[in-house]
Order: sequence, then structure tokens, then C-alpha cells
Amino acid sequence: MDIAQLIAGRASSDVLTCDVDMPMREALSILARRRIGALPVMRGGTVAGIFSERDVIYRLESDGEVCLGKPVGEVMTAPAITVDPATSIDEALGLMTRRRIRHLPVVQDGMMCGFISIGDLVKAQVDAIATEAEAMRTYIQTA
Repeated sequence: MDIAQLIAGRASSDVLTCDVDMPMREALSILARRRIGALPVMRGGTVAGIFSERDVIYRLESDGEVCLGKPVGEVMTAPAITVDPATSIDEALGLMTRRRIRHLPVVQDGMMCGFISIGDLVKAQVDAIATEAEAMRTYIQTA
């Protein structure tokens, strides 16, 4: 299975994003209200970086609450590590593990077409294993 299959049926317009100029406090409010861990940060229609819970923690520890007024573009993790729709789920999981990240923008022809989390990938893997196990049970019962 690849990322394209995973995001099929999801509208890219449904992906929450923030702009590089948005104050950190506003972006943090989106994370809290929507109960999500990260936002792709956009600049002129392209992905400039990722703003995550980790960015908040690191900035608060180093700068104190004064950082909450800074633009997200100054505190985000950049450049964003991205995948394209043809990337396999196994490849994406490996990339996330190696880079110690939990979110990936899906980019095709320079434009973001999706945003996936490690939870999305793990769920896809678990579903695939369950389907395979059911197929084996059916095969054994009918053999």
C-alpha cells in the first residue's frame, strides 16, 4: 500500500495549515482546539515547515512565554521532510523512525496534497495485517 491509497478520499483542502506569519499563540490554539499534534506551515502555497508540539516545548523552555508572540515561521521545524503519494507506507514509517518525526506533508509537483501522521500509517499497517490474517483463516477453513 502507498500513501496515495491512504489519502484517497481525503480532500487536500481539509488539511489544517497555518501561515509563516501567524503568531505562535494562534497556531498553538489551533493545535489545542483541534486536538492535533502538528500543522504544516505554508508560505506562498508551498510547505515551508512543520509547527508541532515539540516546537512549542523547545521554544518555551529556551525563550519563555515571550515566544508566543513570534511568527510561526521563526519557531517551526524547517525545512519540512515530505513524501510523495507513491511512497510506500513502509518507506514512510522508516523515514519517520529515522528522523524521529510524527507528521509528513504529502507533496506532488510542489503542492501539498495531504498530511499524514504516524498514527495513520500504523493504523494502515494494522488493518493490512488483520485483512491478511482473515484471509489465512478463511483459506485454512476451506482447505
